[in-house]
Amino acid sequence: MEELDLIVVRHGATPWSVSGQHTSHTDLGLTAAGRIEAERLQPWLAQWSPAAVWTSPLRRARETAAICGYAEAEVVPELQEWDYGDYEGLTTPEIHLDSPGWTVFVGGGAGAGGESPMAVAKRVDQLITRIRDQDCKPVLAFAHGHVLRSLAARWLGHDIRLGARLGLDSGAIGLLGRLHGEAALLAWNLRSPKIINLANDPAPTGVINRS
Repeated sequence: MEELDLIVVRHGATPWSVSGQHTSHTDLGLTAAGRIEAERLQPWLAQWSPAAVWTSPLRRARETAAICGYAEAEVVPELQEWDYGDYEGLTTPEIHLDSPGWTVFVGGGAGAGGESPMAVAKRVDQLITRIRDQDCKPVLAFAHGHVLRSLAARWLGHDIRLGARLGLDSGAIGLLGRLHGEAALLAWNLRSPKIINLANDPAPTGVINRS
């Protein structure tokens, strides 16, 4: 028997998610394509009646929540994106010039004055405890790629490094819950069948950020 506890939504595209730049506290808004991604989430989200709606404090998540009809979502600081420290605004190839082989789920931002994987694991574990303590579910949460992938890994009881295998595109949905009483990933990286060509958006061109 499936039980749905948490619906996660990664915000729509931003200029830096399109160019592949790591974005934590830089408070970017959505691109035109990102707003369309958010609009296309509305009919999907309408099938659920969340008991609580949460959002990261950052503009891109709050904007996505508002477009989806949840402008009054509760701001939850623990949903903020991973703090990359001095790696903020850099692409992975640029980071590799300084730290060859670096990945966020192993090194995090600790070597650059940001958050370590252990710190992020502790933060999302607090969220998981809060969700599981909710009398009514599901919770709907709007947030960011790396923190949501970290949350999913910890939800399953795994090391945060599992997040590297849980790609989550902009404007995508994940469903976390229980299957026969055990923590489960019920669905992941669900997107509207109408795929948006982000390269045609009037934002900086580049590779879509899959991180």
